[in-house]
Amino acid sequence: MRHFHVLGFSLLGTLLFPGATYASLQIVPGATWTASNGEHLNAHGAGVIRVNGTFYLIGEDKSDGSAFKNVNCYSSRDLVQWTYEGALLSRTGSGDLGPNRIIERPKVIYNDKTGKYVMWMHVDSSDYGEAKVGVAVGDTVCGAYKYQRSFQPLGFESRDMNLFKDDDGTAYLLTEDRKNGLRIDKLTADYLDVAEATYLWKDHIEAPAMIKLNGRYYMFGSHLTGWDPNDNVYSTSTSLTSGWSAWATFADKGSNTYDSQTNYILNFGSADSPANIMYMGDRWVSKNLQSSTYVWLPLTISGTTVTLKNRASWVPNVNPSSTSSTWSAAPAQTSYDPTASGVGTYANSARTVSCSACAGGSAAGYLGGSADGQVRVAGVRSDADVVSTVQLRYANGDSTPRYAGVAVNGGQKIKVAFEPTAGKVATSVVHVPLRSGSGNEIVIGGVDGGWAPDVDWLVVPVS
Repeated sequence: MRHFHVLGFSLLGTLLFPGATYASLQIVPGATWTASNGEHLNAHGAGVIRVNGTFYLIGEDKSDGSAFKNVNCYSSRDLVQWTYEGALLSRTGSGDLGPNRIIERPKVIYNDKTGKYVMWMHVDSSDYGEAKVGVAVGDTVCGAYKYQRSFQPLGFESRDMNLFKDDDGTAYLLTEDRKNGLRIDKLTADYLDVAEATYLWKDHIEAPAMIKLNGRYYMFGSHLTGWDPNDNVYSTSTSLTSGWSAWATFADKGSNTYDSQTNYILNFGSADSPANIMYMGDRWVSKNLQSSTYVWLPLTISGTTVTLKNRASWVPNVNPSSTSSTWSAAPAQTSYDPTASGVGTYANSARTVSCSACAGGSAAGYLGGSADGQVRVAGVRSDADVVSTVQLRYANGDSTPRYAGVAVNGGQKIKVAFEPTAGKVATSVVHVPLRSGSGNEIVIGGVDGGWAPDVDWLVVPVS
């Protein structure tokens, strides 16, 4: 029996539990994250806007590969459980949003003067020959947006882009101009156009993202290596127009920013608290973009120094009624081997299968199918009545997602997505209510007659 403390990967579905304790809800970087619709979170190249204590994640729907399909919106109060709200923009029959078009890195900010939500995005042809920005406007943060137009800002190319709203309400476009460098451009008062150039780095940096803390600006970006990750960098200044420091790495050198690329930097606490800053990156899977996952990690900022350390999981501790959230390390966790005697019990077609990438070389397989094979994991311990993030280590050799139904203590099944693993073992997560003590049981089966993945082991928070 494998039974040891880990910090591991995670793969879990999403179920919302109003009024529960969430101390064990964790962000698991690089895992499959299942949203409320039972599908892997599809919001790549995303940005976040916070409205009345709710976080809205707005990003690219990559279910059709590179080609534009939708700009999706998800909502969350805790940054861990995500509700799918719908598409804000969708493919049209022709034009900028038509078939085989590229729409990337959508970002939304609110204009206090006009009362409108304004979305900017990278708009391009399939060969990336146009290099434009596009603008859309909405009356609500997660409602339908009306597309306006596309153009090259101030006549320059624009590829990877982002938005930044300063303390005084002035907004800026952060844009990669392949021929000249990385630009900051001031927007017009209505946020619908570019007013003037603010600053240009002649360095070739893409994937820009900016945050301001205590009067200091921090610009983040990536080197140009296509879909492959690299050591991302940052620059800092007390002025947008001058005084920017030389680019420096912020993650461990040689880590390729823990196999990710910057898409957004989020302050999920108070306005000037450096203790609540989150790095948000994409871990791109170039051959299957919709399977790309997300690397979100706490970012440490002290004066002009920025550092990012890798973590298998961590707790954001978002307090919906306050801006004074503070993240913490993951609680102690225990792993459970479903193939071990006295831990896992099979039903129907389920049985132990060989899995060379799995710990111990085996996994619980033949879960689901027409016979609805199941494995029951008993004796799961929790030190409190709490909603916890349970991690499922798994293997999925298909080219498309598999799905499992996960039930805890006889409760309803939760649909959990498992993205392809390409011969490796990965993690998916599900958020479930556990009872205090060692009497919890978790049952894993299939969904609608389909096959679930092979399950290597489970990781459960103890406290």
